[in-house]
Amino acid sequence: MNTEARPFDVMESDCPSRVVLQRIGDKWTPLVFQVLKGGPRRFSAIRTSIQGVTPKVLTQTLRTLERDGLVARTVYAQVPPRVEYRLTPLGETLLGPLDAVRIWSEEHAGKILQARHDYDDQPEGRDG
Repeated sequence: MNTEARPFDVMESDCPSRVVLQRIGDKWTPLVFQVLKGGPRRFSAIRTSIQGVTPKVLTQTLRTLERDGLVARTVYAQVPPRVEYRLTPLGETLLGPLDAVRIWSEEHAGKILQARHDYDDQPEGRDG
């Protein structure tokens, strides 16, 4: 399948790049990347690092990232089996953009919270 035949445009409803953008922007993917940028991690270490994620959701997220070629899963033949996850070279290309978004989020969270507070304190019946 030649996926390079036409340019991708996320503004088109049927464009495959829209699915990629949704994957990158979901709730857990950026957090998984933050954990894995430090190197390979076991499932339990990823789960411990990301507070609030359930095992089921983390499993689904990791499987999807593996299917997309962003994360690699390695099973070591030992008893009990040991499984590690790591970023692939393709996944590593996302570290810069995701780090930029993380840094921006941390630097501006206070302003966003203040804007929400100000918005919620406005009287009902706002124009718009």
